[in-house]
Amino acid sequence: MTKPSAQLQTLKAGFFRALAHPVRIRLLEVLVMQGETSVQDLQRALNIDQPIVSQQLARLRASGIVAGRKQGASTLYAVTDPQIAELLQVAKQILNRHLVGVQSLLRELKASS
Repeated sequence: MTKPSAQLQTLKAGFFRALAHPVRIRLLEVLVMQGETSVQDLQRALNIDQPIVSQQLARLRASGIVAGRKQGASTLYAVTDPQIAELLQVAKQILNRHLVGVQSLLRELKASS
């Protein structure tokens, strides 16, 4: 197995930094579920002000995770790679296993008191 280059590791870290915001994760979840969606629809789905939605979409767009397409006066956004859905699902599975472990420890702690 070859050692990944520093450049590749930096690229990977940048990708994960682009995901490292709760609003961006929520935006991706909506885009995965609904497909191509306008800023206004994303705003309504998340109950978040338009400037925040636009700012977070810009960060995802700059990282190549989402793309926008003009349709009349609106811009429709979509994930650029269908494997984003798989990535979110794997993250959910990892977190679920972690939380099950934490719950088990909490039960053990409570039983020992």
